Amino acid sequence: MSFKKVVIAGGGVLGSQIAMQTAYCGFDVTIWLRSEESKTRCQPKLDHLKEEYIRVISEMASDSPKMWALGISKAEDFSQGKCLQKAEDAYQNIKLETDLAKAVEDADLVIESLSEDLNQKIEFYKKLAPTLPEKTIVVTNSSTLLPSKMAKYTGRAEKFLALHFANNIWKNNTAEVMCHKDTKKECFDEVLKFAEEINMIPLPIYQEKAGYLLNSMLVPFLLSAMDLYANGVGDPEDIDLGWVVGIGDPEGPFRIMDIVGLETVKNIIEQYQKVPGIALPVLKKMFMPYNYKGMLEIINKLIAEGKTGKAAGEGFYKYND
Repeated sequence: MSFKKVVIAGGGVLGSQIAMQTAYCGFDVTIWLRSEESKTRCQPKLDHLKEEYIRVISEMASDSPKMWALGISKAEDFSQGKCLQKAEDAYQNIKLETDLAKAVEDADLVIESLSEDLNQKIEFYKKLAPTLPEKTIVVTNSSTLLPSKMAKYTGRAEKFLALHFANNIWKNNTAEVMCHKDTKKECFDEVLKFAEEINMIPLPIYQEKAGYLLNSMLVPFLLSAMDLYANGVGDPEDIDLGWVVGIGDPEGPFRIMDIVGLETVKNIIEQYQKVPGIALPVLKKMFMPYNYKGMLEIINKLIAEGKTGKAAGEGFYKYND
């Protein structure tokens, strides 16, 4: 492995998953968190991930697993005992650190996985830059923001790019790797190699595109569902049911938003409302601009009530586990 020590900045839904998967694949992993309170919020996520990996590994060992999780093992290499031990080792070895300089000491790779807020990310990179070893490559796990918007603040634009993961990383094992104009090719290649080493399917993106591959398709889908609800056309349950039954997908858009987290959904709505509409004048009666104001009213109300998604126990739906 070219990389040995990997630091994940942020212990949210995806940050904790990236940490667990990277540690599962044998890397030295540290999660940097802003405060002791952040550590308190992160630890239950890691506890849940350990249980989830054990559950999935046990299911993979059964005669009829529901889904083979390629992030955990290829079928031909699967050994229940070895995989269970790797999950336990990963859980035990992940370190939580609030001192940024200490966290990134001797780091080969830093994966920033903070909230989808450009200003927040820029402020983080300004603090990170003077603490980094010369060798360190830095990537953002942003789902929509372009690396070129943040590159100069890292102090190493040539060693900065994007590495975006899908939720439920152990089974939806894709990794979008996107460079910007100043990224060195060797750094791009190193990150592609790292993605393979943590059992991901690398998806190289050679030209910057907001939304990358996955979210360029997913975000309009979620916004369309939110627009239906904001305009009183349908309720979340019926919109989800129409999609699940009509298309055959396992989850509808509102359950997907609960999984992603409504804080992230809010950030995405705020960003996309600044993007000019694409409807042609002749089609305006059919394709009206999205009701972003109505969407934000709904999301802000849920967040104010503490209903921030599945991880909080409630979002558009209530969750018992």
